[in-house]
Amino acid sequence: MYITTTIPYVNARPHLGHALELVQGDVLARHHRRRGEPVRFQTGTDDNSLKNVLAAEAQGVPVRELVDRNAAAFEGLRRPLDLSFDSFIRTSSHPGHRAGVERIWAATRHDLYQRHYTGLYCVGCEQFYPADPCPDGHEAPLQRVSEENWFFRLSRYQDALLELIDGGRLRIEPAGRRNEVLAFVRAGLADISVSRSAVRARGWGIPVPGDPDQVVYVWWDALANYVTALQDGDYGRWWVSEGRKTHLMGKGVIRFHAVYWPAMLLSAGLPLPTEIFVHDYLTVDGRKISKSSGTAADPLALVEAYGVDAVRWWLLREVPRVGDADFTEERLAGRADEDLANGLGNLVNRVVTMVHRFLGGRVPEVPARPLAEVSEAVHEALEEFDFRRAAAAVWTIVEEANKYVEKAQPWRQSRAEQEVSLATLVHACRELAVQLEPFLPTAAARVAAAVRGDRLPPPEPLFRRLAAKVDGDRIGA
Repeated sequence: MYITTTIPYVNARPHLGHALELVQGDVLARHHRRRGEPVRFQTGTDDNSLKNVLAAEAQGVPVRELVDRNAAAFEGLRRPLDLSFDSFIRTSSHPGHRAGVERIWAATRHDLYQRHYTGLYCVGCEQFYPADPCPDGHEAPLQRVSEENWFFRLSRYQDALLELIDGGRLRIEPAGRRNEVLAFVRAGLADISVSRSAVRARGWGIPVPGDPDQVVYVWWDALANYVTALQDGDYGRWWVSEGRKTHLMGKGVIRFHAVYWPAMLLSAGLPLPTEIFVHDYLTVDGRKISKSSGTAADPLALVEAYGVDAVRWWLLREVPRVGDADFTEERLAGRADEDLANGLGNLVNRVVTMVHRFLGGRVPEVPARPLAEVSEAVHEALEEFDFRRAAAAVWTIVEEANKYVEKAQPWRQSRAEQEVSLATLVHACRELAVQLEPFLPTAAARVAAAVRGDRLPPPEPLFRRLAAKVDGDRIGA
């Protein structure tokens, strides 16, 4: 399975919305690796946007300096967020990217032509729109641009795209997003501009082959990363031969990935992706995430304050498959305290404590009931890209184990009964560590260590309670 996230602009540091997509990709990658399937998980940064150029100008620094600094912040999320991506591409410095973009340009040359164009351009979206304001909500007014550009004959691929999506060769989830794409295509496709003047781009970007006065449109450049990052034999293995090529993205860029990108590939005669999962947006304290308004919610700061388990768990347990989700530090801390400290942590601590109290720390050899139904429920949910349902399926182990404790009441049982009930509970905790690993790898390792072996280590708290942290030291205060 080849799993990719979108590659964000690096005009600023990463925000919580970027973390959401990275964590979702990481869960899929870990889950399928655990099932013994070959996986490549790829992410990266879009370095060649005009937004990056304007941000550098506003800060009075060279573009390369700003791009390198912010791209490093994105790549640096790997350790604090417990990410397991296999490759990270930067479009301004990856050794094969420019050559790959040039090859795709050459392969689609029969569908490219030049013409003069005048229109309203949103730098925030890097897209032309018919009228102001920008429908995606960017506050800056659209810029009127008049220049000679290269155009791609997108209109030529309307029927092919309808057949591709209607026939299921390109799966788009959720269904509402699939319907949205189909409606857009059925309404009629116009050819799109795929270059910008080098002057307007301040010379930043990939020059159009044979036309140095133009640079390749940043979206054409960025979309190519899914194949240009695959060097040597990796291209054949992961783009030609791989049966599942899965793109994860936010709802604001679906048109680029579900319409423009497949059309580019059809034109170039290249294999197509197989799946697109579209997530909705995060808001912060009821407001859209915005770097300028201070509602970006820095994931690194959140991890430093509350821990990686709390941040990942909120993103997976609270964000719905369909619909926006509002983030607050209070909600993050509340979910972590309820589930991790009071639920999971309390369960493991109780079980280990009772094994020490009643059995001297020794785990008896008693056959335990398998929990295959939980594993299957998790898999079915992740096949539908429903991370919240998958996390809830894992949590049934915690819920059922806590109910079992109250029903069995090992403190009232005979020694023989205690051996059965406590061995059952230890097995449940071990299975929980296995099922939890794709979601919370750090927490899963702590749970596994607490219940590993024939003789358990002394009980120790696994999670700290976080509500007091919010009350006393709120990051956003």
